[in-house]
Amino acid sequence: MKCHRLNEVLELLQPYWSKDPELSLIQILQKIAGETGFDKSVTELPDEVIIYHLKMIDKDKSEPIPGIKKDYEDDFKTALLKARGIIK
Repeated sequence: MKCHRLNEVLELLQPYWSKDPELSLIQILQKIAGETGFDKSVTELPDEVIIYHLKMIDKDKSEPIPGIKKDYEDDFKTALLKARGIIK
């Protein structure tokens, strides 16, 4: 069910949209598409692009993406050893 995804988008969109309340929903989506570099039609804009952009908008550019953060390792050697199952 996509209820969770819809709730997540609405929760993330509210503070972003409140910065430009005079814009319509389509204009907000076009703005998000432009900020992400998405060059296709807004109708093709995936939910994931909207969600991750809104999650990462105020974050440091070097911070890992939230979905990847759980598997993130600062040290390449440790990441490689974990991937090979040598360490847990």
